[in-house]
Amino acid sequence: MRAKGMTYDTGFVRDGHNSVDRFDPDVVRRELGIIRDDLHCTAVQIVGGDPRRLELAARAAADLGLEVWFSPYPLDLSPDEILTLFLDCAERAERLRTEGAEVVFVAGVELSIMNREFIDGDRIDDRLSQLLSAPGNRAERIAEVRARLDRFLRTAVAAIRERFHGKLTYAAIPFEGVDWDLFDIVTLELIRSAEVADQFRAGVRDLVAAQPKPVAVTGFGAATWRGAGDVAPRSMEIIEYDDSTGLPRRLNERYERDEAGQAAYLGELLDIFSSEGVDAAFVHLFALSNLPHRPDGDPRDDLDLASLGIVKVLEGRNGDTYPGLPWEPKAAFATVAARYSS
Repeated sequence: MRAKGMTYDTGFVRDGHNSVDRFDPDVVRRELGIIRDDLHCTAVQIVGGDPRRLELAARAAADLGLEVWFSPYPLDLSPDEILTLFLDCAERAERLRTEGAEVVFVAGVELSIMNREFIDGDRIDDRLSQLLSAPGNRAERIAEVRARLDRFLRTAVAAIRERFHGKLTYAAIPFEGVDWDLFDIVTLELIRSAEVADQFRAGVRDLVAAQPKPVAVTGFGAATWRGAGDVAPRSMEIIEYDDSTGLPRRLNERYERDEAGQAAYLGELLDIFSSEGVDAAFVHLFALSNLPHRPDGDPRDDLDLASLGIVKVLEGRNGDTYPGLPWEPKAAFATVAARYSS
């Protein structure tokens, strides 16, 4: 693979709340240095909903010589609100690019299910229920979603290209049926589950062979409980959320920690992507600070079991492996480092 990537979260914003409470530029720079030096990454996808944080992290990554995928990640926004966010970020990304950084602008991630007005429903659960209900009419609903998304992307891409003059892509779910003529790179969220495991390698091979443009894969990962890899696209669905705040509260039952399983899952996918000609892959993801590791007390309080992060975030203390940083590597950290160093 040309670009060996990691996704780095600067905070997902929903209803004005940022999932990363504390954003310390010094910590960001240090973590990105670890991503480059210890994980042997050559590229990083900077995701989040705050343009200022995105720019700060992107600049730190560029200073380290990493290829930057500048990736605003809107949640539960309307198309007009999404476009406003994208144009702000496009101008920030262009400033960075004109200063010499290698920058790819990602014009959204899974927009149709993560945001409003492509599918009916104010929240993702509502939208997914609407999309998946009544199988007899599903093809018609998907066609309508594709048409709405296509209209938005055509408007957005034209406006973004007026402000950003580097490479442009979109991180799509396969069902969205994106017209890749609009973009410079074909980027898909490809997540292997048990149902498609026997077809996954051939599917990746066929995808790469069918595309005249470079193919990138984002969004792939699994949580840290035994069996998560079998349901990887849904492996975070073991969380109970607070009804009033919408914040993670606890797990819906007891689960067994399986760091080796998470590591094996990522290693297998990276092997497939590398051997089948994928141009760039971005492990999802480095850390999720709103899903901390709580080894003591009720096992249902250990939210890290639901995290796709390759490090476990600690509460109220720092780790030992990297003094001064509030996390410890999981087994997947070493697996990714080994794959990317070879």
